Amino acid sequence: MNKKKIQELDACNEETLWKQLCATKDQELKDYFILKYAPLVKYVAGKVSMGMPQNIEFDDLVSYGIFGLIDAISKYDPDRGIKFKTYAMTRVRGAIFDELRSIDWIPRSIRQKAKEIESAIAELENKLGRTVEDEEISKELGITIEEFHTILNKVSGTAMVSLNDIWYLGDESDELSILETLEAPDNMNPDVLIEKEEIKDHIVEAIKKLPDKEKKVIVLYYYEDLTLKEIGQVLEVTESRISQLHTKAIMRLRGRLGRIKSNLVG
Repeated sequence: MNKKKIQELDACNEETLWKQLCATKDQELKDYFILKYAPLVKYVAGKVSMGMPQNIEFDDLVSYGIFGLIDAISKYDPDRGIKFKTYAMTRVRGAIFDELRSIDWIPRSIRQKAKEIESAIAELENKLGRTVEDEEISKELGITIEEFHTILNKVSGTAMVSLNDIWYLGDESDELSILETLEAPDNMNPDVLIEKEEIKDHIVEAIKKLPDKEKKVIVLYYYEDLTLKEIGQVLEVTESRISQLHTKAIMRLRGRLGRIKSNLVG
């Protein structure tokens, strides 16, 4: 697309362009929106990369995210009353994590450690009926508190992925994550729609019951869009500590929602 055409489209009302795209599926308009929102993909990829090991390349995350942007442009409906930028960020982030899951980038030993911690938290909180502290978790695992914090840092990458696949309703096409709160289902029967709304309520309630600092980390990172470093500055703790709080929060959520899911299915 040449510069003159881009300038012409920039001068148009964006909502009008979206409605035109929905009506015509014009490829030139699609290309225009891809170019316009490409910086958004880099922004999301930059945020995701902060929680990833060094072997995960930033450029790879961007390429994964572009697929999410294209998907968002194809599916966006301006009549839903949702800003495209908000909608696209969810789709881009989801596309990046989908690809990370598919290439299975997390070492098996780290994945196993994450499962052990998640299981210990879930069992303790189910038995005690309350939120458990780090000391109680480390005791349950038979390790020191220092060892527990070290393991949390190592498994932090798995938590970044897990928030995107925290709940499934049958097959992959019916996936519902904490982040997926903007997607209005098309061609979905009323019973499934009601079930998704009920699950969203469970997710929100589970977040509300998190310890105060962990809840703040989830809200600031996923909904206020701050980086882990920025959250550390807000809460006046180190970025490493924020990473630990995030990881524990996700593990608590997975355990609690897993119990709810089992009760609903059972």
